[in-house]
Amino acid sequence: QVQLVESGGGLVQAGGSLTLSCAASGRTLSSYALGWFRQAPGKEREFVAAISWSGGSTSYAYSVKGRFTISRDNAKNTVYLQMNSLKPEDTAVYFCAARPSRVASVSAYDYWGQGTQVTVSS
Repeated sequence: QVQLVESGGGLVQAGGSLTLSCAASGRTLSSYALGWFRQAPGKEREFVAAISWSGGSTSYAYSVKGRFTISRDNAKNTVYLQMNSLKPEDTAVYFCAARPSRVASVSAYDYWGQGTQVTVSS
């Protein structure tokens, strides 16, 4: 069983930056692919970014490509999401997720955190 806890959310002005962290416990994440998802009010949860077990492969949603960067530190059992040039439409609850696979994916995650709120003001 993997427990995931996100942190780093908050209120930021448009154009600003935030870095989200997701710490895992229960099992080492070194053999898990990891992802970030988000859910805005009244909308379905959507894929944001994913990273392979080694960190050598990443993928991004078109809406965040070039602005967000996913990374991981397996020694710290932590995954990060660096968010730059934030827009009001990035406002959402952000979730991290893990899947017992080496391959990054936009879906099929087994473990989820509780989420952290990101609010971008215009």
